[in-house]
Amino acid sequence: MVRIQDVLHDRDLFCVQTNQTVADVARRMDELRVGAILVLENGELRGVFSERDLMTRIVVGRLDPESTPVSAVMTTDLATISECCTLEEALECMNQNKCRHLPVMRDKQVVGFLSMRDLMMFELDRKTEELHHLHRYVHGST
Repeated sequence: MVRIQDVLHDRDLFCVQTNQTVADVARRMDELRVGAILVLENGELRGVFSERDLMTRIVVGRLDPESTPVSAVMTTDLATISECCTLEEALECMNQNKCRHLPVMRDKQVVGFLSMRDLMMFELDRKTEELHHLHRYVHGST
């Protein structure tokens, strides 16, 4: 059974600090090409900031991204998941909590960030490999 830690191995952990402005955080997200990012304070998880937060809280709320701290507009009611959980458990957690991103925890320490896209890509890779094996079996190739 595949565990979250198998999907996230050797992956960098991207995060920003609570005192950074929304503009700085948005620039960092653009640079990393991510739709959401972890927000930490003194190494502890405090929230997640996403494109949806930017749209609903900054744009719609007409706040100045250059002066608004990310801590004022990030999502703080977070679902998290243990790195030892299965991909199926992660998907179920996302569905139950109506979210597309999950901070991954080891005890009380954040060790990763899992997205719905990560789950889909991992599963697609597994299915593609399975199809290649079946194709080689059917056609007698080794």
